[in-house]
Amino acid sequence: MSGSVSIAGKAPWLGDADLQKLLQALNADDQQARIAGGAVRNALLGQPVADVDIATTTEPDETARRAKAAGFKTVPTGADHGTITVIAGGRPFEVTTLRADVETDGRRAKVRFGRDWKADAERRDFTINALYAEADGQVVDLVGGLADLESRTLRFIGDPEARIREDFLRILRFFRFFAWYGAGRPDAEGLKACARLKEGLDQLSAERVWSELKKLLAAPDPSRALLWMRQAGVLTRILPESEKWGIDAIHALARTEADLGWPADPMLRLEAIVPPDAARMEAMAERLRLSNAEAERLAQWAAASAPASTMSEGAFAKMLYRGERGGIVDRLKLALASARGRAVEDDKAMMEAGGYSRLLGFAVKWERPVFPVNGGDLAALGVAKGPKMGDMLRALESAWVDSGFALERGALLERAAESLKATT
Repeated sequence: MSGSVSIAGKAPWLGDADLQKLLQALNADDQQARIAGGAVRNALLGQPVADVDIATTTEPDETARRAKAAGFKTVPTGADHGTITVIAGGRPFEVTTLRADVETDGRRAKVRFGRDWKADAERRDFTINALYAEADGQVVDLVGGLADLESRTLRFIGDPEARIREDFLRILRFFRFFAWYGAGRPDAEGLKACARLKEGLDQLSAERVWSELKKLLAAPDPSRALLWMRQAGVLTRILPESEKWGIDAIHALARTEADLGWPADPMLRLEAIVPPDAARMEAMAERLRLSNAEAERLAQWAAASAPASTMSEGAFAKMLYRGERGGIVDRLKLALASARGRAVEDDKAMMEAGGYSRLLGFAVKWERPVFPVNGGDLAALGVAKGPKMGDMLRALESAWVDSGFALERGALLERAAESLKATT
């Protein structure tokens, strides 16, 4: 990627008429605007681009004025830090004034606006994230990002410790971007700095930590990044539950997801590296401020039994009925991935994988049968509402499940009537 490099032809979104109109408005009268950061990086790598951010020499008020004059709506999402969101063609573009950090405390920075593109690049975190592109696609590299992108090297800009002290979240971002874009070993100086300053992670909010960890776990194969996180003591710092459990299952899981067409699943990957202990999972969900749905998924997984690969479909149907299907499916997927990982050298594991695959297919298609008896049916037989009715319903349901859901309503009511006679 040396010499003259352009994203033209690699970025279909670059030809968007509204984006070009916005860039033209911001570039007028001796001002400059360029596409910045991730959109340029991903376009060069041939990867999808979700958001297009713009850096500009115009200050926030002038950015908003020019955007409105061009017919676009603006939202002052972070005007104090130089960011105006411009809605162009129904799509949001974050437009940020060039800036330099004046003061930082490890979580937030005070900035001053400027016109110096190199100073703006140097305040960013990693070289591959500090690339710019002109409206015509020409790439501007002021910190060696192109060479690092070509070698898949994730490198802090300048002194790694200084970059990290500006915002300790950059420790996690180092491993997250390595998981997505890095190759080989992480940059040695960056890795050492992350290990030295890991205590700074304690200053971060749980929401920021979990958001970053979840993005890391969504990478195609986060196993190498997690290995280096563990080596640096960073993983234990943010996820002590993983300490004596290990991360060895991640690679086989990522490989299985890719082979079988499962979507990358950060929650399933989290479950692969922490113990299925209900109390610890509840405490972890609270500490990391997981959403209710995420916490519930962890709880169901921790409470679920792991089915044997040889289990019959009849027995498995009973397990599904009595448990939570989501938790059991998670257990099955992890067991299948583990067996597939061992199957390379172990014929028995290959047989296990076949069994788990069979059960997983059954679980996905399984529809929960409806118990054919209710309280009204028992009341009609003369059973009074209360604990006795509840006990009888549970006993009947248990017999129905044990029969493989074969006992019909009439037979169940006959049992209820006989039971009633026996107790009167």
